[in-house]
Amino acid sequence: MKTGRAALLAETLRRTSLGAALGLALLGAPAPARADVVIGVAVPRSGAYVAGGEQVLRGIEAAARDANAKGGLDGQTIVLDVQDDACDSNTAVAVANHYVRANVRLVVGHVCSNASIAASEVYAQNGVLMITAASVASRLTDRGFPTVFRVCGRDDDQARLSAAVLAERFRDRKIALIQDLTPAARNLAAATKDNLNRIGINEALSVAFQPSDADDAALADRLKAAGIEVVYYGGDAAEMGRLVRISAERGFKPQWFGTSAIATPDFARIAGSASNGVLMTFYLDPSRQPAAANVVKAFKAEGVDPTGSTIYGYAALQALVAAGNFAHTDDPRRLAATLHAERFDLVLGTVGFDSKGDVTAQGYVLYVWKDGAFTPAGK
Repeated sequence: MKTGRAALLAETLRRTSLGAALGLALLGAPAPARADVVIGVAVPRSGAYVAGGEQVLRGIEAAARDANAKGGLDGQTIVLDVQDDACDSNTAVAVANHYVRANVRLVVGHVCSNASIAASEVYAQNGVLMITAASVASRLTDRGFPTVFRVCGRDDDQARLSAAVLAERFRDRKIALIQDLTPAARNLAAATKDNLNRIGINEALSVAFQPSDADDAALADRLKAAGIEVVYYGGDAAEMGRLVRISAERGFKPQWFGTSAIATPDFARIAGSASNGVLMTFYLDPSRQPAAANVVKAFKAEGVDPTGSTIYGYAALQALVAAGNFAHTDDPRRLAATLHAERFDLVLGTVGFDSKGDVTAQGYVLYVWKDGAFTPAGK
């Protein structure tokens, strides 16, 4: 067993591409490590959501390196067992069962909500602690599993903000709510519609479509013909980027409104200049906050822009380490109780977790894309 864990550590170190600067970001006096503690990391490394998975993984690896430089988790060296769930529910369940069989009791993951919801059933049944950096579905924590946590926001909070912005800024405009049949887009569109309708505003058009270049062109033509002025879409960065670009090429340039799913440079790269002015709801950007300054500086020293979910990946593992060091344990149930009961100084600021496992950090903010980057949109 020791040889296997050593091999895992060697592989983790081999995969790491950020240099020694990250290890020095939060460097303190290292305590001697007693043993290894293996932490599962479940992210998409294949499929449509690779970009988000890479952001989260980059943050987790940096947090593990910084923690190990200070003595690890309660004196144990952190070793990462990284698995690809492809943001697929069935694959996520297989990954969860892998961790159970391997006696991995702490997991940072998954990224996509459908994967997290499916895998969390396995974790809850087997006493594994799971903390996600990016899964926003309210159902994930509403079920009340005591060992399931998240450091990101909830989709119902995001939908409320989206509806409020649409009502305040575009009340007299023709609004379309579109979704691409994926669970995340469908849920966000439905929740935004419910909130918007409760405010007293009805959308001019609601459309579900199957993404492809041909369907994107047909959808753009349909929206244009209907006189749509504002388009809300909860889909992923690649698809929205393509849709925005194709629409602009066909002379359709509405006010586009996306969600946290497009908080990656891939969106602007795919959409090109048509990305300018696109609105987006996303969590409070911790890379701009004082609590994350040292970590952000270390990333940038290596030429890495820690945007999107990178810092949230860092925060997820950092929370596990903080709770383990506070309670002097790596037992998942005791760690879970500590996360629920205490507050911790993380890159997100000083935060805790409520009875459902949701983080108490500030929620969603409105951003606008310009010249390949997003910044707060203001009032």
